[in-house]
Amino acid sequence: MSNDQNKPMTQKLYESAPSSRQAAKFLTATTLGATLLFLSGLTLTGTVMALIMATPLMVIFSPILVPAGVVIFLVITGFLFSGGCGVAAITALSWIYNYVRGKHPPGADQLDYARNTLARTARDMTEKAKEYGQYVQHKAQEVAQGS
Repeated sequence: MSNDQNKPMTQKLYESAPSSRQAAKFLTATTLGATLLFLSGLTLTGTVMALIMATPLMVIFSPILVPAGVVIFLVITGFLFSGGCGVAAITALSWIYNYVRGKHPPGADQLDYARNTLARTARDMTEKAKEYGQYVQHKAQEVAQGS
């Protein structure tokens, strides 16, 4: 019998559960993706509504080509922006999914470096704040003893 077969089922499940860091990454990816997809859908809805509202105006004012051209330009721009947001959302979700899975997508080194730098800076600032707090407390004690 192997060592893995001797373990109780709950211990096997506990060992295979994702870490809290992986869960945080997953929640961040889900939130970002859902937000971008929502914005993409919202832009698409607004573009369709603008097209519906602008169609009668284009029929009534058909001799005036400049406003019609502006409306068509805005509608096309809206559709392109909506599609771009959708592609950006899918691309971001794919990148984050690969990062969470440990597949090392492009830019992962820079992200890890920035995260480590930020954590190191936060630790340094915490230490400096503690030292300064102790300094101020020591000076306050000196002033109180001198009075």
